[in-house]
Amino acid sequence: MAVEQTPVPLLMQMAAHPLRWALLTELAASDRRVRELVAAVGEPQNLVSYHLRLLRSAGLITARRSNFDGRDTYYHLDLPSCGAAFTEAATALHPALVPAPSQEVTGGAVLFLCTGNSARSPMAEALLRHRSGGRVEVASAGSHPKPALHPNTVRVMGEEYGIDLTGHHTTALSALADRSFDYVITLCDKVREVPRDHGSATTVHWSLPDPPAAAANDHDSYPEFRRVAAEIDIRNQFLLNLVTSTVRSTDHGNN
Repeated sequence: MAVEQTPVPLLMQMAAHPLRWALLTELAASDRRVRELVAAVGEPQNLVSYHLRLLRSAGLITARRSNFDGRDTYYHLDLPSCGAAFTEAATALHPALVPAPSQEVTGGAVLFLCTGNSARSPMAEALLRHRSGGRVEVASAGSHPKPALHPNTVRVMGEEYGIDLTGHHTTALSALADRSFDYVITLCDKVREVPRDHGSATTVHWSLPDPPAAAANDHDSYPEFRRVAAEIDIRNQFLLNLVTSTVRSTDHGNN
């Protein structure tokens, strides 16, 4: 009598392929363009594109047109989907394999960088500081900062997250030249294109659309502010785990 086989979880089907695993690994570090992924994995573009399509169809990655150069597309690892898929796969094998919640650790410094420092980067700064409860040092800056925060930045932080950014000022990147960070995260495609020396910091790119550009007026662009803020908050959840786990590993190494 034939034994009925247990279906292999979709994540395992996708991740078991060496090239797809390499692509997932690259996208875990930062949002990437196709040509960057081709260079990283050392495979032809048509083969890389084929496997990217499979990963997209499995819901593990997403794609978004660059807001700096519309001919480019940035690929992004969908961390909530991947996390759920890993948990499902682990549970399917043995319930005890589901990871336990990580312990709280104080430490780490993160800089969010964009061009104007009026929307994406101050939202990211405020959300990570709020989510970490002050356990992580956070700053944001702009390469060419605007005179003030966009009104919708203040509005969405207050209405959706209870964070008051009234009176918050934009900051020039040059003003933070004497500070060191563990992570420098660029949030707009334009600022990423200008090479900068961030010392020993780990550099990461999050390809996010510019919320004010979504509509001709502040009223109509507000839904995009809400959507971008929500995406940033999700990414920050995983960033916080990454930052604190890095600090934990460093502390253990010094013991």
